[in-house]
Amino acid sequence: QVQLVESGGGLVPPGGSLRLSCAASGFTFSAALMRWVRQAPGKDLEWVSSIDVGSNTYYPNSVKGRFIISRDNAKNTVNLQMNSLKPEDTAVYFCNAEVNYTSGIKNYWGQGTQVTVSS
Repeated sequence: QVQLVESGGGLVPPGGSLRLSCAASGFTFSAALMRWVRQAPGKDLEWVSSIDVGSNTYYPNSVKGRFIISRDNAKNTVNLQMNSLKPEDTAVYFCNAEVNYTSGIKNYWGQGTQVTVSS
């Protein structure tokens, strides 16, 4: 069965860094579009970054230049390096996989990892 397991969250002061990881299993990882999405308390889900099968990366302006997404197809992992963290980056961060099957596209989600940016 499909599993996405995030790790690496925690408490960090403003200006600090964290590296999130997502370990994937149960599907062809190298063929999946991978994303990081976050949800702050009381707010909607917010897209944070994407990396496609060609390892092209995409970011919203809110994190561009501070966050770096990467993937390791040999280890079935996707990472998010977060630098210059701000209090507004505080959220639960979810790993998302979009897989294109012959029967259609399916999206899978991890359980999330909490990131708190505070002094």
